[in-house]
Amino acid sequence: MPEIAVIGGTGIYYPKMLGAIREINAKNRYGEVTISVGTYGNKEIAFLPRHGSKHNLPPHLINYRANIAALQNMGIKKILASATVGSLRPDFQPGDLILASQLLDFTKNRAASFQSRGYKEEYIRCSPEPYCSGLRQALETSSRIIGKEVKNGGVYVCTEGPRFETAAEIRMFQKLGGDLVGMTSVPEVNLAREAGMCYANVCLVSNMGAGLTTEVLNQSEIVHHMRSGIRHMRSVLLEAALRLNGEICCSCRGPG
Repeated sequence: MPEIAVIGGTGIYYPKMLGAIREINAKNRYGEVTISVGTYGNKEIAFLPRHGSKHNLPPHLINYRANIAALQNMGIKKILASATVGSLRPDFQPGDLILASQLLDFTKNRAASFQSRGYKEEYIRCSPEPYCSGLRQALETSSRIIGKEVKNGGVYVCTEGPRFETAAEIRMFQKLGGDLVGMTSVPEVNLAREAGMCYANVCLVSNMGAGLTTEVLNQSEIVHHMRSGIRHMRSVLLEAALRLNGEICCSCRGPG
């Protein structure tokens, strides 16, 4: 079984570049998940579509616990995820690829932990960084190999969705130090840390945050800016997965 998984977000619905694909229907106490397993080069890789195989799950209704538990039960050790985000900085422009390094959580109604009543209480360590530094380094290296710049470092603001943020919220997020705004990284990254897995994501900037441009934000604008970046994002993810072997140098060690 593979030790590396790619979680596909908006725009990456199925593992286009993987060969010899087989599907696994994985059940756990949180739900049922379909995972594809294929090969890229000589590396076996698992692929999980975050929004479902038909892309019919909005961010606030994704069963994050079932997804991460399914990967953990498969023996996955490293997760490379994709995400589509809005930018809060003028130097992060549509089409750019960014590796998140920190997060601000503004979600409201999501199950944020595997812990429940009757289970041993454990605190989950998210410092010094919630996103794996070792995986981010691998992604940055793979981006240089394929000739596509990836900017390493940014504060991801996660909102509940599915609505876009208001201009007032964007100004607040900027004042709090946010660089990117999206709807899916939490609780995904936290659950991965709780499960003892390394996790990093490649963020594709699809739009500027509300109020930072005169354009009216809509779905068609996001799709337009995504098209040029999806191919590069997919290549960076798979190139990194191909080159990851054995342990990496990081501080991801589950509950602390």
